[in-house]
Amino acid sequence: MTESPVLESSSAVPRQPLLEAKALTRRFGGLCAVDTVSFTVHPGEIFGLIGPNGAGKTTLFNLITGLIPPSSGQLLHQGADISRQRPHRIAAKGIARTFQNIRLFADLSALENVMIAQHIHTKSGLFTGVFGLPPAPQEERQTQAKSLELLKLVGLSDRATEKACNFPYGDQRRLEIARALALEPQVLLLDEPAAGMNPNEKQQLSEFIRDIRTQFNLTVLLIEHHVPLVMGLCDRIAVLNFGKLIALGQPAEVKVNPAVIEAYLGGDV
Repeated sequence: MTESPVLESSSAVPRQPLLEAKALTRRFGGLCAVDTVSFTVHPGEIFGLIGPNGAGKTTLFNLITGLIPPSSGQLLHQGADISRQRPHRIAAKGIARTFQNIRLFADLSALENVMIAQHIHTKSGLFTGVFGLPPAPQEERQTQAKSLELLKLVGLSDRATEKACNFPYGDQRRLEIARALALEPQVLLLDEPAAGMNPNEKQQLSEFIRDIRTQFNLTVLLIEHHVPLVMGLCDRIAVLNFGKLIALGQPAEVKVNPAVIEAYLGGDV
């Protein structure tokens, strides 16, 4: 098998990258889950990340959000190295995510789940919050109002007081997106947001992602196994296989790349 070169769109507009991975690598013992991966993400893009199971996609998201440090290489945000910063510091820079396995506070209400994320931007300290001293009550009202607006955006405002554990899977996905938006992100990472959705729900999700990209001036990184959704939604796509970047470019270019076809279908192409 001859390895195809990584393909990147020649028509990409040169801009200052918002995120840049430079030879990013993560090893777990003898396994190299992410292997010298390099790419850039520009402001306002919807950037897709696809690949077969075990390709290293979620590991790459974990590197970007600081859940694990790289073994080598760099991750730059607006030119600054954030490779080894803690998750809360990366979140404070405006990088938020959802998870492949939903991570809500199951026993808290939908509203409380979103409000918790909003508190990263409040100024009241622990002392003022516990004793209800100014400005805590005013900030709490503002936080609640913003959280209700986000629940309305994802279609869950009528269930704000229900516990998250009582929501069906699709509604939990939307709640998790609302919570991520509560962080007021600059970059939103969505890990398999269409998992478990039917075709109509996937179409609605695509439209929703485009809408929030515009409304919140977001840059979106998306992991998704439903390839037609990615091809129709993303501006550019990166393809991983066994931890390596095998293609990078616009959807029309990526889908005809022989290395991509072989990674998904196997055999000689």
